[in-house]
Amino acid sequence: MASLASSLQSLKISSSPFTHGSTPLSSLSKPISFPNTRKPGLVPGIRAMKTMQGRVVCATNDKTVAVEVTRLAPHPKYKRRVRMKKKYQAHDPDNVFKVGDVVRLEKSRPISKTKSFVALPVLKRNDLGIPMESQQPSPPGEE
Repeated sequence: MASLASSLQSLKISSSPFTHGSTPLSSLSKPISFPNTRKPGLVPGIRAMKTMQGRVVCATNDKTVAVEVTRLAPHPKYKRRVRMKKKYQAHDPDNVFKVGDVVRLEKSRPISKTKSFVALPVLKRNDLGIPMESQQPSPPGEE
């Protein structure tokens, strides 16, 4: 037994501040931190997917339309862009949309368990009030 104690004393580790966990935290080096250069009031938050566009696929429910939104997304394995379809329930308070209409979905407060979008009509290009080039009268003498 005495030989075991003497062998342990000969193997005694040199004293280190980390041996027994007695190092104060203030003596350890702290990671370098950079000052925050972003001002909180100047940069607006990111608002993604607030509006979408799709086609009405079901309009049988009262004040509700089912809209199918098609988007292009890369395939997880093959990386080719494929069409991804998803159906959303949207609020149609006046029941004006029929099957096949193209509508714009705008995010709103939750109206029911599945409805959190409002269906709005999509303005066609010639409904903007700007005449298209083909609709403008040609100047005299060019015919």
